Amino acid sequence: MKTNATQPTGMTAFTIVWIGQVLSLLGTAVGQYGLTLWAFDASGGQATPLTLIGFFFIAPMIAFAPVVGVLVDRANRKLMMMLSDLAAAVNTLIILILYLSGHLQVWHLYITAFIGGTFQGFQWPAYSAAISTMLDKKHYTRANAMLETAGSASGILAPVIAGALIGPLGMMIRNTFDPAFVANLGSKPGMLGLLIIDLLSASFAISSLLFVHIPQPERTETGEQARGNFLHEAAFGFKYIFKQPSLLGLQIVFLIGNFFSNIGFAIYAPMILARTNSNELVFSSVQSAAAIGGVVGGLAIGAWGGFKRRVHGVLIGWALSGAGMVAAGLSQALPGWLVAGFFTSMLVPLINGSNQAIWQAKVPPDIQGRVFASRRLIAWLISPLSQLIAGPLADRAFEPAMQKGGALAPIFGWAAGVGSGAGMGLQFALAGFLALLAGLGGYFFSVIRNAEDLLPDHDVAPAAAAPEPVAAD
Repeated sequence: MKTNATQPTGMTAFTIVWIGQVLSLLGTAVGQYGLTLWAFDASGGQATPLTLIGFFFIAPMIAFAPVVGVLVDRANRKLMMMLSDLAAAVNTLIILILYLSGHLQVWHLYITAFIGGTFQGFQWPAYSAAISTMLDKKHYTRANAMLETAGSASGILAPVIAGALIGPLGMMIRNTFDPAFVANLGSKPGMLGLLIIDLLSASFAISSLLFVHIPQPERTETGEQARGNFLHEAAFGFKYIFKQPSLLGLQIVFLIGNFFSNIGFAIYAPMILARTNSNELVFSSVQSAAAIGGVVGGLAIGAWGGFKRRVHGVLIGWALSGAGMVAAGLSQALPGWLVAGFFTSMLVPLINGSNQAIWQAKVPPDIQGRVFASRRLIAWLISPLSQLIAGPLADRAFEPAMQKGGALAPIFGWAAGVGSGAGMGLQFALAGFLALLAGLGGYFFSVIRNAEDLLPDHDVAPAAAAPEPVAAD
């Protein structure tokens, strides 16, 4: 792809791309809000269908990670980023057509989630690797915090916009279109408007990329060693990480933390809806509070820059966010969910921004596509399992056990309550406690707590691809 010498570069270019992402993510979140409500109603209030949608989204991101990493490093990274955004738009169009025809079913969302997850797999390694070539490393933590803030900012406005529009849009559609057509749209015809917003928003992300220059990385000695046939390059990311005990240790913390937190967050939406009798206002308020927390956390990290030793941001952040999950699960009313959601989300930019900055500083840019894709696979390796078991665990074990007369109600009822949603609340709290332990556990291993000392920055020793010495505990 040819570049224009007048195209913005550096932080200016990154800011333009970031604005496009904010607008795109806002539209996507509006559409997802409507689909969550539709799927919950269509499934009769069951948690399992919603968790399966999450499973089919994550599974291809993990399964295809080695292939994605090679393609990101071989191809133009701007093109890879645009491909991901374009695929998201096509996916939404498929859902929209099915919805308009009256044929949309919950299992269709499993298929579209799989397609979306496949192409979304390109976005994160491509965007992460692009930061390393667009910006000086002193801006890494701030840039990553801005990307985290983009998602959170969309979460603030999306529930408000979607909650405010879905009713009036539904009324307008009922008054405008033929009753037979409206009947095909189900109980919430306003979702049609939300999906259109989602579809249009993808153009913002694609357009922002057209106007900026994203440099390709220069070849390093490590990058030359990584070159070879497709299979060799696909395996290189894993080999690189496994030769670096500190990087591998960080990803094991994420692997364990993600497994337990996903068991909780997979049933977060049905937990709130079950406890409130599907109150859309409460649900949107909780989502907005969490999103505000994410924005506040992102802005704080952008201004502060995070801990000087970034590993503290990772491990302390995981521990505190797990504590927030415990509080959210045990809360039984809106005020508790608002505070806990705000606090937990506020820590996400600290965790992810700190971790990203470590990897971007240590890994040579020309191999970051492969290494980051492999890194994601390690961190999310067993997350699909948590998505698969979270719903059945809630529907068949925790929920029945926390009803009046249930096996766990006499033991935990004083803390989590009894009745609809109480079992999911207890499951959410236990998952948060285990995630807390995963964060604190990282301090027991010197290769993790001393990761920044054991690994040289890539621009200090660009040829270094050998494993760092393993410090003994």
